[in-house]
Amino acid sequence: MPTVEKVSRSDSGLASSLRVSVARLHRRMRTEDLDDLGVSVGGVAVLALLYREGERTVGQLAIAERVQPPSMTRTVRCLEEDGLVERFPHPTDGRQVLVRLSDRGRELLAAERRRRDAWLACRLRELTPEERTALRQAAPILEKLSNARGGSA
Repeated sequence: MPTVEKVSRSDSGLASSLRVSVARLHRRMRTEDLDDLGVSVGGVAVLALLYREGERTVGQLAIAERVQPPSMTRTVRCLEEDGLVERFPHPTDGRQVLVRLSDRGRELLAAERRRRDAWLACRLRELTPEERTALRQAAPILEKLSNARGGSA
């Protein structure tokens, strides 16, 4: 039976390896052929957030995306100019403005998701059947990790 120290070191190595490979895969999926859409990575992230969570203030979007409010204001302005989001008055706070996804923004987000799925499907076809089987088994585990609550390092 492995010692606690050995298990800990191998878990640390696995954590490091997963962190690097998942981050690289995420970056590739976010940036691959993004120029075709005419929207920045940050813009797509805002569209996805609005899709998942509904209308938000610019301040809430800035907090969620971990950027300064002036940066988010610029991002939202660009998205609005492109017809991807709409701004409207807050129903209870006249000082606030809410941002929501427009129909065009929904369409662009759906196209972006199809593009990412197609890119990943193409990469998966380059793998052996055994590698794809291993990923099918790992997918629910990665999902579990992504939904886990707890402290961050």
